[in-house]
Amino acid sequence: MQEKTGFTTGRGGNSTKEVVPGVAYTTAVFANVYFVDAVADGERAWALVDTGLSGFAGRIRQAAEERYGQGTRPRAILLTHGHFDHAGSALDLSKHWDVPIYAHRLEMPYLTGKSDYPPQDPTVGGALAFLSRFFPHSGYDFKDRVQLLPEDGSVPGLPGWRAIHTPGHTAGHAAFFDEGKRVLLAGDALATENQDSWIGMMTHKQELRRPPAPFTTDWVSARRSIEMLAELNPLAISAGHGIPMTGAGVAEKLRNFAANFSPPRKGRYVNSPARADESGVVELPPPVSDPLPKVAAGLGVAALAGAAVMVSMRGRKKAKKRRGGS
Repeated sequence: MQEKTGFTTGRGGNSTKEVVPGVAYTTAVFANVYFVDAVADGERAWALVDTGLSGFAGRIRQAAEERYGQGTRPRAILLTHGHFDHAGSALDLSKHWDVPIYAHRLEMPYLTGKSDYPPQDPTVGGALAFLSRFFPHSGYDFKDRVQLLPEDGSVPGLPGWRAIHTPGHTAGHAAFFDEGKRVLLAGDALATENQDSWIGMMTHKQELRRPPAPFTTDWVSARRSIEMLAELNPLAISAGHGIPMTGAGVAEKLRNFAANFSPPRKGRYVNSPARADESGVVELPPPVSDPLPKVAAGLGVAALAGAAVMVSMRGRKKAKKRRGGS
């Protein structure tokens, strides 16, 4: 990646790093937010792709001003999907900048108060799956601030880019592709770090991995979407999670990844997807037993029992001392 002169660089906070000329990103805890340059009406413009978690609007605005100048605002806020770590700051930013939010038609129920997302599936196993027990799956209500991405695939605010419907992680997930520079903003159609591994999540080692497993609700569609993205032959892959990958070998890596893609071995949605339409979730597979709450409860009972035994033993020792001293 090329660092833009004058930028504060790094993975977190309000800093930005350039993926390729014209595309930069910052990271809100563990989710990437992208700043994409454009020329609109003969003037320099830009658009924001995804908004990270709630509470990061101020840092994103500061990063934007570092890149584009004080008082800047994008032509559009583009969402790959509406999960809490991608749309969390969208409404605050939309109100502050007074710009619209755009999302795919099948993502709208979760952004207009009509539906929550399917429950996450922690039983797929792995680091993110463990953490997912503490994450929300609720939708948002952005009211009239959210609009439909055009059906023709054009991207508001980004001439030369194309919106591609990539269902699987969510029903209305969309990726964005610059057909000239062959830059792919993949959202959570895939990841560029191993979120199934604690080490992978901490080191951010670059590697192509399946979409965030506990929140992916249709694995057949997820595979088809990755195969479709591989056909684009991108020179840069920028996902929602992980350090972007660039270079001549990226396209081949994506093709190999698509050819060898496999879902988790177990989980609620592995064999039976959640089904959704323009109204939101319409059918869910039966829940899968999650042993961790029972294990945690058992450990809690054991801990309380152990504490009770220790208190009892200390009480007996004190009683013996009192008897011995009388």
